[in-house]
Amino acid sequence: MTKAELVDVMSKEAAITKTAAASALDAYVGAVAKELKKGGKVSLVGFGTFSVSKRKARDGRNPKTGDTIKIPAKKVVKFKPGKELADKVS
Repeated sequence: MTKAELVDVMSKEAAITKTAAASALDAYVGAVAKELKKGGKVSLVGFGTFSVSKRKARDGRNPKTGDTIKIPAKKVVKFKPGKELADKVS
C-alpha cells in the first residue's frame, strides 16, 4: 500500500477530506520520528511499539570482490507488533 492509497482509505474510514487525512498522517509520522530521534518509544496499545536499537559495528564482505569491509555502527528503528495486530494478521 502506498501513502496515497493509505490517505484514501483514511479519508473514507474517518469521513474526512483527503487533505485532512494527509495532514493527519504527516503529523503522525513526524511525531513518531521526533520521539524516536530523542531515543524514546511510541506505543499504540493493540497495534505495536516503535523503538530505536543500536547496531554494533561489524565486518562484512563485498559480494562482488570478496573483500572484507567495515560496516559502521548505527541506530535502527524496530517495530514490535501488538497482540491484536498479530492476531488479525495470522
